[in-house]
Amino acid sequence: MTATLPEPESPSPRGLARVLAWPRVRFTVLVALAFGLMHVGGITPLPVWIARTLTVSVLALLAFGLFEGWPARLPGWLERWVLQLIGIVAVIPFGVILAYRVTTGADLHTIMSDEALRNGFYSLLAPGLIFGPWIAFGTLVRQRDALARHQALTFQLERSELERKAGDARLSLLQAQVQPHFLFNTLANVRALVKAGTPPAPAVLDSLIAYLRAAVPSLSDEGATLATELQLVRAYLELMHMRMPDRLQFSVHADESALGLRCPPLTLMTLVENAVRHGIDPGEEGGRIDVSVMLREGRCIARVVDTGVGLREVEQGRGTGLETLRERMQLAFGDTQLRLSGATPHGVCAELEFPAQRSAA
Repeated sequence: MTATLPEPESPSPRGLARVLAWPRVRFTVLVALAFGLMHVGGITPLPVWIARTLTVSVLALLAFGLFEGWPARLPGWLERWVLQLIGIVAVIPFGVILAYRVTTGADLHTIMSDEALRNGFYSLLAPGLIFGPWIAFGTLVRQRDALARHQALTFQLERSELERKAGDARLSLLQAQVQPHFLFNTLANVRALVKAGTPPAPAVLDSLIAYLRAAVPSLSDEGATLATELQLVRAYLELMHMRMPDRLQFSVHADESALGLRCPPLTLMTLVENAVRHGIDPGEEGGRIDVSVMLREGRCIARVVDTGVGLREVEQGRGTGLETLRERMQLAFGDTQLRLSGATPHGVCAELEFPAQRSAA
């Protein structure tokens, strides 16, 4: 008639607080009551019999809890659960003697000398020795299963957290590589104009200031949206238009519903900058760049179409910019696609598709 906890409580309690935790005590009382009620109809009053089963069950519970953590180290040949079962088997006879001592005042010799007491003694001792270890063993099995599930869940959560941190670190690294790329290229363009003494140089510097005002705050903004990204794209294209007014025309259009969507910093800028460098710049006639953003069935589709020199030159000279963009978007959203195709009559269409997620900012 031992009683133990059917499911392990939180691993934080220790010592007596763990042994006498409410789930264990509750289960102990229920088992004791169950065995006590089985004695209905006996010569011993029911309250007295229940008191005896409670005494034995509580002592078995204390033995189960004691050997759960003591001694701290066991010999290699002795398992902890074996020690707990031995402790329960050893304490049950003592518990039965104590129960009779409390309820009748009789010692063991008196109990053995009286047939009624002796029969009652064995009626309590035999079920305790038979069922007590099995109840404890079942509890140990369930406890070990629950602990294994807890450890597996903890490991899974830790692994997910490590993967998330690794992804964030990788995304930050890629973004840090992208930031100087745009800034230094733009500064190099302005430097060339100033060095050549081009008359529009002051206006270009004004456009550069506007570009930097749009760019710098967004570089580390985790809550960046398509609205801020498009603002940066316009500032950049205006700057490039100042540099080559006769060779570059552009337009920027976006669905109103798409402006609040989350967009990693410098996402569209990567596509636009590639269109300028590898599509418009190499051609003598220049061309046009059209930027559009649409929201379709839970997906955001961003297109950058240029009428520059075409796809072959883009493939030969685009470097790591678009590959870096692919990896950044995969880390940020997972399900993304970046497609390049030829435009009619010439040029390149870069289309980026990713899940439409509202910015938390």
